[in-house]
Formats: sequence, structure tokens, C-alpha cells
Amino acid sequence: MQKKNLLETLMGALVLIVGGAFLVFAYEGSQMHVESGYTVSAKFSNATGIALGSDVRVGGIKVGVVSDLALDPKTYEAVVKMQIRQNTQMPVDSSAAISSAGLLGEKFVSLTPGADDKMLAEGGKIQFTQSSVSLEELIGKFMFSGGGVDKNKGGADASTPSDKKTGAPTLN
Repeated sequence: MQKKNLLETLMGALVLIVGGAFLVFAYEGSQMHVESGYTVSAKFSNATGIALGSDVRVGGIKVGVVSDLALDPKTYEAVVKMQIRQNTQMPVDSSAAISSAGLLGEKFVSLTPGADDKMLAEGGKIQFTQSSVSLEELIGKFMFSGGGVDKNKGGADASTPSDKKTGAPTLN
């Protein structure tokens, strides 16, 4: 009886050790930990899809993570704070856009470097931003606008006279 309890205890301990090792491996592989660097912020009218830990990329390369999300109580804009690696210096006239990795992929903040010689410092603000584009919103606009077809007009432009038999425009 005691051998069975000892075996169960050892197996349970082994499972816990393997589970703990897996969690450490997954955390290190996810690159979600905040690296040392400097913090900058940007305001967006729509930050849909961005969450804590979302990637910050320059030219498709991860250079940081989103470290905080807040709502500006005066302008009602989303304030996104980003932790950028120390070795990635960004000019003060850089721009930020919320992009998607593919049609239905995860959202990330894409930074485009500016041309200014002065660099963003700790607590700097990115002035030029482009908000998130909602796929659902675009599809809704397309569907409810009739798909871009004006149903009041026929196939030919009403301002151009056409040959009644062929529908081709006529030259006068």
C-alpha cells in the first residue's frame, strides 16, 4: 500500500516539474516579457485589436511591445504606450499605425521612421498615427452601400448618348 502511495507521489511530482518546465519554455518563447528600453506613447482614435503584449514592429521586425493601454478622458482617444528596445532609436517625426498580420491575423503597432535627426526619448509622443481598420466595418459599408453599384442608372453612363441597339456610346 505504501509503495503505491510513494509511486503516485513521485509521478505527481514529475508531472508538476514537467509542467513548470513547459511554462518557463512557453514564456521565454513567446517574447512577451518587457525588455529594457524606453517608453513612447501614441494616440489613436481606434485601437481595436491591440492588447498588452502586442508587438511593436519596424519594417516587420519586432522592436518592442505594447506596455499600457488607456483612454484619454479629454479627447476620448486610445493612448497606447510602447516599450521600445534601447538599441532601436526612432526619429521624433516617426509615425505609428495599427496593422494586421494578414487578413484575419493579429494586430500590431507598425512604426515608420521619420527623417528628423532628433530621436524620441523616454516619454516621447508619436504625433502621426493611423488607427485600426475594422474588417467588419468595411464589409458592412460595402454590403449596405449596394456594393458600389448605382441601382438608379443603367449599364451606360446617362450623360453619354448611346446607340440603342448595342448600348455603345455614339460620337456626335
